[in-house]
Amino acid sequence: MAGIANTVPWAKGCTVKPCNVVVTGSEIADMTEELLLKIGSVDPRVMVRTAEDLVVEESDGDLGRREEFDRLLAEAEVIFGTRIPQDLVHRAPNLRWIQMMGVGPEKLRNSDIWKSSVILTNARGVSATPLAEFVLCMMLMFVTRAPLCFELKRKKQWDRFLRTDLQGKTVGIIGLGSIGREVARLSKAMGMRVLAMRRSSIAGEQAPNVGFVFSTEQLEELLAGSDFVVLTLPLTPATRGMIGEAQIKAMKASGCIINISRGDIIDEEALIRALQDGTIAGAGLEVFSTEPLPPESPLWDLPNVIFNPHCGGGNRADQLVRLTDLFCENLRRYFRAEALINTIDRVKGY
Repeated sequence: MAGIANTVPWAKGCTVKPCNVVVTGSEIADMTEELLLKIGSVDPRVMVRTAEDLVVEESDGDLGRREEFDRLLAEAEVIFGTRIPQDLVHRAPNLRWIQMMGVGPEKLRNSDIWKSSVILTNARGVSATPLAEFVLCMMLMFVTRAPLCFELKRKKQWDRFLRTDLQGKTVGIIGLGSIGREVARLSKAMGMRVLAMRRSSIAGEQAPNVGFVFSTEQLEELLAGSDFVVLTLPLTPATRGMIGEAQIKAMKASGCIINISRGDIIDEEALIRALQDGTIAGAGLEVFSTEPLPPESPLWDLPNVIFNPHCGGGNRADQLVRLTDLFCENLRRYFRAEALINTIDRVKGY
């Protein structure tokens, strides 16, 4: 959607100050007119403008419309988007709240906005179901040896083989947020034993669909007892590189690791070595340290790796609808001066 679009004109005769909402866009799709109208219909004070083209041009180094973009940001009270403009504290002096379309705020941690009083909220929970289903798909592909099936079909070979089942296997979930909880629910439904760990865990505490909760000090114990290790935790300074060579070696040789959080939580070079020498059996990856994955990465050719290009969050159009619905609910709360959903704790980092 080009340029700036006012989707809801200011209510004629209204004396209350308008709330300027600037949509800076998503990496998954452009906002439709229908979704922009939905945002504008939340309250007559809402003035919606889209700056998707402007923020893309600026990020690409094209500053031809920088003044136009600056004028728009100067009036912004709320920003909704994945693409967050640079130098916002200076350019958007009236900004009070940013609703992110993504979950991880790591790209903002070194920005001026992180140190400001601007409220930050994210989209935690929006993709819990599709990502949990993606995890289940990965586990099923490993036990049914789906990559081998595809290879035999490609070669037109009729070679029968042995496979295993998910029932009776143990999954260790690191991170019990909305995605982790849904992974636990689906895994238990498949007859799996479920272990889990989260930052605030106390060993032995209760959690729905989880057989045992480990503390962070018991990480290697969880790794050693799991057939599948699933990473569903945020990237913070404390979790960056959390899974390194020692942790991978603590896993079962028959174990597989599945990462749907952030690539930098795993030491990728250590993971590649472990997959090459058989320290672990496989990896199912949704995220990588460098994205797009460089063509020279060995992960492309390893037969015990299954991955997708960071698109496990579900249908793009449906996801944008869910994101907009979350934003609209938060916008209603904003006007009622109520606590917003998914407010980011800058101390915790997520």
